[in-house]
Amino acid sequence: MNFLILVIAFLTMELVAWSTHKYVMHGWLWVLHKDHHKKESRGFFEHNDFFFLVFAIPGIAGLFFGMRLGYNFLFWAGLGITLYGVCYFLVHDVFIHQRFRLFRKADNPYFKAIRRAHKMHHKHLGKKEGECFGMLWVPMKYFRSDARNPTT
Repeated sequence: MNFLILVIAFLTMELVAWSTHKYVMHGWLWVLHKDHHKKESRGFFEHNDFFFLVFAIPGIAGLFFGMRLGYNFLFWAGLGITLYGVCYFLVHDVFIHQRFRLFRKADNPYFKAIRRAHKMHHKHLGKKEGECFGMLWVPMKYFRSDARNPTT
């Protein structure tokens, strides 16, 4: 049962990330997200990195209170949220945006599709336009070889 709670929390975070990205980051908190869509060179940190803290709080709270209450469902939900955050960081910041020069030549069809989808998201520089707001779920059209070049 605990593993099921962890998996449900992990999968739910993809929906939370998609909705937050589309309606909050590209909505009323665009002021913090817009530097992430700029083409010009930027430093290591962006205003957009603030969202890491926002997403980390529920995971940390679940882990903390779940441990204090005897490793109940809150712990496993917090662990699922935290594991999603780790995956998000590895995929988005390390793999796609190359904040750390790792995984540069991944030749897996899934990882190529993630790059294609994210490149399509970043082709839109404004607040209103956009597509592909999720991270780990990729629409099937990005698995096709005729999709855009995955060199983001």
